Amino acid sequence: MNNHTIPTLLEKFVDYLQKQGKSRFTIVAYKKDLEQFVGFLASNDVQDIRDVKQEYIENFINKLIADNYTKKSASRKLNSIRTFFRYLKKEEIVEQNPSVEISHPKFTQSPPRILSKLEYRALRDIAKEDVRTYALVEVLLQTGIKIGELAELRLDDIKENSIHIRSYGKNIEREVPLNNAAKKGIQEYLKVRCETKDDHVFVTRTGQPLLIRNIRQIIDRCFKEVEIESATVNDLRNTFIAHQLMNGASLEYIAKIVGHRRLSSTERFLNLVKEEAERKEKLGEL
Repeated sequence: MNNHTIPTLLEKFVDYLQKQGKSRFTIVAYKKDLEQFVGFLASNDVQDIRDVKQEYIENFINKLIADNYTKKSASRKLNSIRTFFRYLKKEEIVEQNPSVEISHPKFTQSPPRILSKLEYRALRDIAKEDVRTYALVEVLLQTGIKIGELAELRLDDIKENSIHIRSYGKNIEREVPLNNAAKKGIQEYLKVRCETKDDHVFVTRTGQPLLIRNIRQIIDRCFKEVEIESATVNDLRNTFIAHQLMNGASLEYIAKIVGHRRLSSTERFLNLVKEEAERKEKLGEL
């Protein structure tokens, strides 16, 4: 490979990721991060990948933070750059990986947001005004699935007492049990669902699949109407996990249900649950 222009090498790296069987979501994330880095290099008149030194990468990361990117986001972009240079070294395009010695920006991971009992009830109450909205909210709250998994649900995935989650990206294929509230929400919605050839469970009024952004807009509107602040759709998943722990479910069981690859992802909720139990004990609620 004699062509060392950076955009050309980026194209070859994307091809390499595709051949490695990486998911479309992973490839898009790498591409966006690296295109941003390539733009930064171009603004510094760096055209040849072999001219990229450690200081350029450090300056790029520092600029991201100065431009109000979160440290977590900057850290992810550094990971993308490291993977890119690892590939280039493997292909013998560069002799050294200039990103190896760079430290990740230190960031503290904020604790998961859990809906209070009042917020939980208010959200379910406001959702009842629309059958489809109620089904969306109930499935998210009662199963802990991700918004992307919800958008991908097909009619064949709805079983009598569970839903089948398909494998895509980093998502783990699994069966998720349905409680009575979630079952009722789905059943009531399917009675009035728009007739369409499309087999997605959740569709628009005209029969098109409901996209992730559509679902987010619907839930955000509910949050706004009942004045639930600083909450996102993912917090419904967080709330499910916390409630399961509070009710005595094992970490292993919850990790399996929500599709956590690492038990540590589930364990981070333990402190929250412990704090909540201590708070209730002080208030005499236990």
